[in-house]
Amino acid sequence: MTTGTDDVRYAEKMKKRKEHQDKIVAERQSEKGLLIVHTGKGKGKSTAAFGMAMRAIAHGMKVGVVQFVKGPWESGERDLLRRFPESVEIHAMGEGFTWETQDRARDIRAAEEAWAMSKKFIADPDVKLVVLDELNIVLRYDYLDLQEVLAAIAARPADCHVVVTGRNAKDEMIEIADLVTEMTQIKHPFRDGVKAQAGIEF
Repeated sequence: MTTGTDDVRYAEKMKKRKEHQDKIVAERQSEKGLLIVHTGKGKGKSTAAFGMAMRAIAHGMKVGVVQFVKGPWESGERDLLRRFPESVEIHAMGEGFTWETQDRARDIRAAEEAWAMSKKFIADPDVKLVVLDELNIVLRYDYLDLQEVLAAIAARPADCHVVVTGRNAKDEMIEIADLVTEMTQIKHPFRDGVKAQAGIEF
């Protein structure tokens, strides 16, 4: 239970906090295309990126999505985004995880083809959000030239946002990023014998 004094103190505290927050917001006036990196061992990296894609679509922005690694299986987010062909173009260009393909040359070819599509989206002035899903994975295995990737992202149009997902983001990617989030795994049902489920993992 709170007393009248507690309520007054709370109101005063929140008033001061609001004044502080309003001042900070007022000082931030610039806009720019951001490089956003979602990395870490926890679940939710791609999910967060697709959430941003849906948000961008709702704001009338054109979106380009390239999925590295992922490809052979269907996913809910891919099916949903394909319902908005006038707003989003999505390409799943991987052939599965490296332990499934077991063919480095094949994995490199798939990564190069996906990167060619990625560069097309990044350079297109009409595309305002580019999602490069699992790009960090192919960079980790050196399937693509890191410096070429970083240069292409850096040369994007000034209002183009790029979202890169995948574990083990390279230090150089993190260095040039505007926003980096590391997903930390604390618990996962797979460890308890629960398989990947529709609507949750795919």
